[in-house]
Amino acid sequence: MSTAKPVFSFTRRDSHCPSCSEFAQPTRTHDPLRRWRYAGLALPIVFLAVVEVLVRASLLPMHLVPAPSAIAQTLWDLGAARLARHVGASVMRVCGGFAIGAALALLIGAAMGLSRRVDALLDPAFQALRAIPSLAWVPILLLWMGIDEAPKITLIAIGAFFPVQVSVVAGIRGVDRKLIEFGRLNRLGQRALFTRILLPASMPQIFTGLRTGLSLAWMFMVAAELIAATRGLGYLLSDGRETGRPDLVFGAILLLALLGKLSDGMLKAIETRALSWRDAHDVSESRS
Repeated sequence: MSTAKPVFSFTRRDSHCPSCSEFAQPTRTHDPLRRWRYAGLALPIVFLAVVEVLVRASLLPMHLVPAPSAIAQTLWDLGAARLARHVGASVMRVCGGFAIGAALALLIGAAMGLSRRVDALLDPAFQALRAIPSLAWVPILLLWMGIDEAPKITLIAIGAFFPVQVSVVAGIRGVDRKLIEFGRLNRLGQRALFTRILLPASMPQIFTGLRTGLSLAWMFMVAAELIAATRGLGYLLSDGRETGRPDLVFGAILLLALLGKLSDGMLKAIETRALSWRDAHDVSESRS
């Protein structure tokens, strides 16, 4: 859910006051999307309420789709300490794997975006590796690294690497040539050209890749924890499947959805703050 820019209006001061300026300071007006934001927050709650009613009315089989109240009771019965251990294990793995994968992707993607030779050298291999499914990496990583944390974090890093790398290359290559020529006319060196023109102009697409990589990191985390894990949300999914407990399976899925939304919201907030200098087109403003 995106965050719209604040809309400002200017109030004219009293013309009889000679000490007053022509216009007052900008004042914040009503957000035209406020109702839609509230509706977006209420939509999942309404959906869960509808499922609850359908299950209680026996229109949905409880052994396939448990009631949300039963899911909440299952998570409550796990206990705060036990649930925190599972959530904490998954969060730490995602944070570590995403940090490693995104950092490598930023460095390698920048090198590929700035050098056609590096891109020609690495792009064919990366295109082939990107097509490998997440589960195909699991037996290889277990064979090479054992069953500790290393293969799990490596798998998550692999999932986060490729979307960030592709976005960095595309962002740098998509910078307007006129901006580059303007920098050269002002005698900017290669380093200054990168830090002052190429990097800021490609940041919107880089953040898009970071958000995509973060979502894939959560997906690859589940694949890593489904095999060779004793704690984590992926382990809860596997345990619920093996013991025939759909309430536990759906509980883990809901926690994954909640954590994914929170992490994406944090990254979106960082993006909004880092790119506050943009004068981007706002569809809501053009229609108001």
